[in-house]
Parts: sequence; structure tokens; C-alpha cells
Amino acid sequence: MEKKIKIQSQRELQILLGPHDENIRQIEKDLKVKTVLRGEFLKVSGTAANINKAVSLIERILNAIRSGEGDLDRQGLRYLINDSSKSKSLSRAPGLAASVITRSAKGKHIGPRTEGQRNYVVAIKKHDIVFGIGPAGTGKTYLAMACAVEALKKQEARRIILTRPAIEAGESLGYLPGDMYEKISPYLRPLYDALYDMMEAEAIERYLETGIIEVAPLAYMRGRTLNDAFIILDEAQNCSPEQMKMFLTRLGFDSKAVITGDITQSDLPDGKPTGLLQARDILKEIDGIVFNYFTGADVVRHALVQRIIEAYDKAAPKK
Repeated sequence: MEKKIKIQSQRELQILLGPHDENIRQIEKDLKVKTVLRGEFLKVSGTAANINKAVSLIERILNAIRSGEGDLDRQGLRYLINDSSKSKSLSRAPGLAASVITRSAKGKHIGPRTEGQRNYVVAIKKHDIVFGIGPAGTGKTYLAMACAVEALKKQEARRIILTRPAIEAGESLGYLPGDMYEKISPYLRPLYDALYDMMEAEAIERYLETGIIEVAPLAYMRGRTLNDAFIILDEAQNCSPEQMKMFLTRLGFDSKAVITGDITQSDLPDGKPTGLLQARDILKEIDGIVFNYFTGADVVRHALVQRIIEAYDKAAPKK
């Protein structure tokens, strides 16, 4: 059995095939089909079920290219293929960038690529307090940052505030060289990295100088009321219950807060309660606060990272 798909331009053919035909070969391998290019038609052959999945995937890619969402790297293709294996209605699913949030400093689309990430972004757009809980590499902080940058561009927020608890993780801050800012700077580096991925360096420096963007340790939030702001609390698994309550009660008018954390990687001393877990238990029934949970399937790093997380989850003692 076979089906034909019409290719409308050389550009979409190049993106679909990929460098040295890597994309189409990956589709053939993972979806167990064969493809042959005949003129302006791509012929897909195999079993009926596999053909339907492959055709839906290829048409999704082509539609996204035609609508201007033309980025398709290896990672993006892998998640599209994963979706095709799970979804019975792939043709109705979002495009390559899956509702693009913003563009990087280099013009690349930034947006969710998995179902868990899409739910997370939707929750951020609809609610004022959102918790993103899950393993490393699931895009919790990165997507929240993208939403914050886009909110600033659209003037939905007047400033962005990025914060993390400065937990020592086995090392004493007192032994690090420099003043207090230099001591805590390494803890804030991941936030800067994501920020510089999404905005031009000159704009970031200007915003930092004027306070439109603020990156600071969590302790600096105490006693403040944060109005007209998009606030991101990263690494929230390292918050004490007192710190978490302090942060959540800083939220002012016309502000939005996103709290991200991985409850399996807390650096708090053994036996010390985790503010993130306590917040989940206390606030889970409050209307307007959303808890979004990620799994290994949402990991967008190297393919082995997903397998590592799954292996650790299996080995972890049941609670």
C-alpha cells in the first residue's frame, strides 16, 4: 500500500528531507515506512497504520513550513515522531513550533514541543501563579523565560524578575572569592544563559541597568511588593517553607509568577522540609493556581537524558 504527498516548493522539500536526507531517513526508520520522490510527489509505502502515521507527520511538517514555522532540527523531529506514535489525530495537532512563544536572538522559533510543555505554556498564559514541577531538561525555566520575554515585548508586563535560592550544595559561600554579588553570581548563571538566548545582549544590558530586568537571589525579594511584573522563581525545590511563603506573598497587582523545580533534586539539608512540596500540598485546591507536572517524555536535551531519568525513577524507592 502507498500514498502520495504533493511537494509544493524546493524549500519545503529541502527542510523535509534534511541535510543528506537525514530527516526523511529518520521518519522511515522510526515509523517503518519507505519513501520515494517522484517528480513533485513523495510516495510513502508500508502498512496502512504506519503509512497513516507517516503521512500525518509529513503533512504536519509541510503545513508548518508553509505557515512560516520552518525550523526542523533533529531534536524537533524526534519529538514530532514521538507525538505521531501517541496521537490518533496528529493532523489536528500544533505545527513544528507548536504555538511559537517568541524568537531567539538569532531568529529561531521558541515554543513547546511536547504535550506536557504545551499544557504548561497554556497554563502560564491563562493563570497568574503556575508551578512547573519535573525533571531537569523539560524546559520548565526556559519556556517560562520565553513567556516572560514575550510579555515584556507585548507590554503585558513592565519588568521581568528572575530569582533563585542561593543554596550552597555542599560548598560554603564564605570560601568563594569576591563580594556577595560575586559569590551568588554562579547560582544565577542559568537564568542569564536563558535570557541571552532570547534577547540581544545590548538590550539585556540596558534592561538590567534600568531595572526592567532584574536577576537576584531569593533573599532579595523579602519585604517587597512586585507589581506589573513577570516573576520566575527557579530551583524552587531548594526553598524552605518560609522562603516559599515569603515569595508567594510578594505578588502584586497585574503580576504573574512561575515557580519551577525538581522535587527529586533538593539541596536542602537532610530532614529539612521543602517549601515546594509544602506549597503543593497546601495550595493544590486554590482556584487560579496551577500545578503542571513534567515527565521524562518532556525532556528536550540529549536523548540519553530521558533514559537516565527513567532509569533513576525505576530505581528510586517507592514513597
